[in-house]
Amino acid sequence: ASCVQHRLVVRDASSLQLLQLYTCLDQIQYIEWSSDSLFILCALYKRGIVQVWSLEQPAWHCRIDEGSAGLVASCWSPDGRHILNTTEFHLRITVWSLCTKSVSYIKYPKACQQGVAFTKDGRYMAVAERRDCKDFISIFVCSNWQLLRHFDTETQDLSGIEWAPNGCVLAAWDTCLEYKVLLYSLDGRLLSSFRAYEWPLGVKSIAWSPSSQFLAIGSFDEKVRILNHVTWKKITELDHPATVASKKTIVYKEVEKSPTVDTERLTFPPTRELASSLFSTQSKYDISQVPVSLQYVKPVADRANPKVGVGMLAFSADNCFLATKNDNIPNAVWIWDIRKLKLSVVLEQLCTIQCFQWDPCQPRLAVCTGTSRVYLWSPAGCVVVQVPGEGDFQIVNLSWHSSGDSMVLLSKDNFCVCYLEREEV
Repeated sequence: ASCVQHRLVVRDASSLQLLQLYTCLDQIQYIEWSSDSLFILCALYKRGIVQVWSLEQPAWHCRIDEGSAGLVASCWSPDGRHILNTTEFHLRITVWSLCTKSVSYIKYPKACQQGVAFTKDGRYMAVAERRDCKDFISIFVCSNWQLLRHFDTETQDLSGIEWAPNGCVLAAWDTCLEYKVLLYSLDGRLLSSFRAYEWPLGVKSIAWSPSSQFLAIGSFDEKVRILNHVTWKKITELDHPATVASKKTIVYKEVEKSPTVDTERLTFPPTRELASSLFSTQSKYDISQVPVSLQYVKPVADRANPKVGVGMLAFSADNCFLATKNDNIPNAVWIWDIRKLKLSVVLEQLCTIQCFQWDPCQPRLAVCTGTSRVYLWSPAGCVVVQVPGEGDFQIVNLSWHSSGDSMVLLSKDNFCVCYLEREEV
């Protein structure tokens, strides 16, 4: 699904054939599929309205109007039959049921980095709350929206919460001014508290491994710390130095080269295909000899949100690799072997890393850098894919299909779908 102003366009994912075209009341600012792909919501934040469309029954539609309370966020519940709307100033979360048309209210949700989290099986929801200048977490049962547990947290200014994939442990982390990660059980017991250091800026990002065995914590001191699920103690620290010196690490460096032009094929005026090849540079990977010095950017100290520390990290689906980005070294992706807890590969790009995401089915990483190329890494090696098309298609985001057979590449104004061939076994 994609939106253009007030129109919602639904296409077949394999053929891109147009299936449905819906018209909303105003400009669409957010869209989200239900978990079973039968419904899609369109949030019109300026109007405080959510419109819901059915794929099975195109004539059916639903409109939820929050009225004077306004709307700042909207999402589906895991069952795909309830919609959670957050009102302006985070006064409350309203839970609307599409089946019974009933309404439930959750008061005092906190405006933070990640204030609502569902377990992977969809049974429980955790909500960060702020009451009487203190942080709390409430855990609800998603089947009937009844409160299961409510407890205060040992945080100064709770920044986010995230469930482990197995749904047994909830991680909560404090503001960047206070390094603190707290781990709670489903019944609200504090299992462990982790603090790496005291005074400098603290936690910047966290990620659970798919097996729930590891919790990776990216910090402003340019390190990733990994906790184990047995004792919740640190098992290793992963550094991101500006110089890669280990001979066991492979450094792939992106290099550009101008295309070679066959002068015998030149015609005037040139064909469109020839003209595009004349003015486009090609890119490939070279393996650099270690030690390799990476481009290091010194952060501006007197500005808010300094570009420093590990801001992006993600585990591969098979739990074997961890990809990270250190904002001080904006052009590099670090890939760590979790089985050996060692740095395996560094991808050194020509432009700043905008986004990376693992294939949901195998250890294959896709990277984009704001250019018209997408970069793929797997244990077998690296490849650069030039996206064909007219004009300047700058990829700023990407998203894998759940099957791993295709991915959506997004620019500011356009999108395209990249299909990958599977090897015959």
